[in-house]
Amino acid sequence: MTLTRSKKRFYDFLIRDMVLYVELSSRVSSHRNMSRIATVLILLAAAALEAGGDALIRAGLHSNSARARILMFGAAAIILFAYGCTVNAPPWDFGRLLGLYVVFFFVVAQLLSWLIFKQVPSPTILIGGTLIVAGGIVVSLAKT
Repeated sequence: MTLTRSKKRFYDFLIRDMVLYVELSSRVSSHRNMSRIATVLILLAAAALEAGGDALIRAGLHSNSARARILMFGAAAIILFAYGCTVNAPPWDFGRLLGLYVVFFFVVAQLLSWLIFKQVPSPTILIGGTLIVAGGIVVSLAKT
């Protein structure tokens, strides 16, 4: 099986980026005292990666083109791998920060659903989202 030049460049690009991402993740995990801003930015990036990867899978499942499906599924796999590295590399109490992460994931997922899939959040989703945000605040402010 021979690869076309553009496919080879694409795979070279993905492999290079994955290696760089893992190296960056290991540097982040070596810092024990992360600021709150850095923590929030990492959680927001993780939520964007997870929701974005999920959106690509959804779009791929509903695509009529086999080529588009393969590209979307491949991109989603890479993005979800990046999400896994992002959320697990930092040296934090994951159980405690999970509450805050769920808030970011919910908000990002609802924005993507609205902007990409044109699905406006219903009143019950907004009420549930308010409870999710309140729960995230309670969990993140808890003293251990």
